[in-house]
Amino acid sequence: MKRIALLLILSFIWNLSSFAQIQIDTISYIKNNPLIYSLVISKNNKIIHQQYFNRQDSTTLFNDQSLTKSVTALLIGIAIDKGYIKSVDEKVADFFPELKMDTDKRKQDITIRQVMNQASGFYHEGVNVGALLSIPDPSGYVIKAPMVSDPGKVFRYNNAATHLLSVIITKSTHMDTRSFAKKFLFDPLGITTFDWKKMNDGYYDGCGLLSIRLRSVDMLKLGNLVLNKGVYRKQQIVPAKWINSIINPEVTYKTPWGLDNSLYGLCWYHADYQGTKIIYALGWGGQFMFVIPSLKAVIMTNSGVADATAIKEAALITGRLFPELLKQLQN
Repeated sequence: MKRIALLLILSFIWNLSSFAQIQIDTISYIKNNPLIYSLVISKNNKIIHQQYFNRQDSTTLFNDQSLTKSVTALLIGIAIDKGYIKSVDEKVADFFPELKMDTDKRKQDITIRQVMNQASGFYHEGVNVGALLSIPDPSGYVIKAPMVSDPGKVFRYNNAATHLLSVIITKSTHMDTRSFAKKFLFDPLGITTFDWKKMNDGYYDGCGLLSIRLRSVDMLKLGNLVLNKGVYRKQQIVPAKWINSIINPEVTYKTPWGLDNSLYGLCWYHADYQGTKIIYALGWGGQFMFVIPSLKAVIMTNSGVADATAIKEAALITGRLFPELLKQLQN
């Protein structure tokens, strides 16, 4: 009994010291920010800080915006591993036979990798979010529209094209994307509560315009899954080879947003931040999941998504909050 009591006391002390690593209350621009909703941090697979703001709590399903893309990327890797998809370099036309009849033969050469790299050449410019959401067949729209560049040549952030990934998962596995995610990703991780909506074409949103909605602590699990090479509780959930591809993509493109000098590949961002390698997912308005391999740490934030404040909020996180948190984690 004495031994058990001692272990409990030591555990309590360790937890106090772990939470003491992050002094968030001293960061006034976060504490008093009406737009930030959550901050959850783990180190060595243990949550060391969990805090919610502005009437949000641990049960809130947050609007994760384009973090949806990064989640979908994990599903693509699982589908490849299970043989539903040949490889990331399989042609999109294999899933959309109508592309083989298109007069623009370049469409026949577009690969899944190029879609995931935002370099497919598919059209998107001129179609705002509201218009795309109102189109009866958004996936059909994007494959029929004229190309804007050669495949693989130009980085053009393209929600309409990224949604095709969800369609490809559904067509190749004969399971809708939500069911596939639940069976092969969420259930094994113990993620039981989430929301995911369909686009007008009947396929679950693959890009983040309607967005997957998860608790911050559950999205954090996905970050730790990347950190741990796809393993959760000794079970290989996502193949290690695919995680390595996400962490070290063969092809990347410079992005004009996020952390300074960020690169984009396979629906994830990459940065060398003051000598520290960062892999991260980014969503409109301040949805961030930073994976820091050298520190075995993951930082997850959720914020408001209003267009009027989204860019400012994201800049606050990348320019002030993240550097401060990284410094504290390094100490």
